[in-house]
Amino acid sequence: MRISRTGSLSGGGSAAADVADDLANEILTALTPGASLPSEAELASRYAVNRLTIREAIKLLAGRGLLDIARGRKAVVREPDGAAFSDFLTSLLHNDSKSLFDLIEVRLSLEVQSATLAAKRANRAGIAAIESALHGMQDNADAAIKGDPAADRRFHDFDVGFHEAVALASGNRILGYLFEAMSAQLRYGIQISRRGHTNRGHTLYDTIAWHERILDAIRAGNARAAGEAMRQHLKDTENDIRNALSNMADQPA
Repeated sequence: MRISRTGSLSGGGSAAADVADDLANEILTALTPGASLPSEAELASRYAVNRLTIREAIKLLAGRGLLDIARGRKAVVREPDGAAFSDFLTSLLHNDSKSLFDLIEVRLSLEVQSATLAAKRANRAGIAAIESALHGMQDNADAAIKGDPAADRRFHDFDVGFHEAVALASGNRILGYLFEAMSAQLRYGIQISRRGHTNRGHTLYDTIAWHERILDAIRAGNARAAGEAMRQHLKDTENDIRNALSNMADQPA
């Protein structure tokens, strides 16, 4: 079933799915977050379908994270977030540990560019946010190394926050959105890489040193050095993950 240029439906597929697809296009290209959809009656008239079909289409859009719905109110366009993408990544990583290497490849593509752009574009607030995350890592390193689980969690939260802050400082909104969506997966990857990091004789201070190099290059406005420092850091992380997974595979069941 297809939607004609007049908004009516024709064909042999699902009317609700076709209405949802057409409305999704309108939401993504013409409406802003917080805007209300027309009433069910108006939409039913537009698409020449019954109100039950419209309700089903709206439920489909809510399931895709595009709308908020509440009983007795018009559906409202949601502020975009990365929940669906995040759920997909979580499933992928937990079902196939090799996907961690796919994630590193994606991070290399995105984060080297983030650091490069941040060195060119970061303002004082952007640099301050990166510095704050690094200070959080530094403040929690000693206790984390001594085995304090709360400090360890805080260290990793600030580690992820550092990378998110670099993405935001790049001035590219899509990069910022992607890192927000990937934050849970970054935490998971960092937890795995930490095992390999320790196995290879490194400490959290080595992790901090990588981040200091990245920040120093961004502060200096040296785009090439910032991108290269990020690339080297992520390649080192890849080696940590490889070591961790190898050791996990060698352990008896």
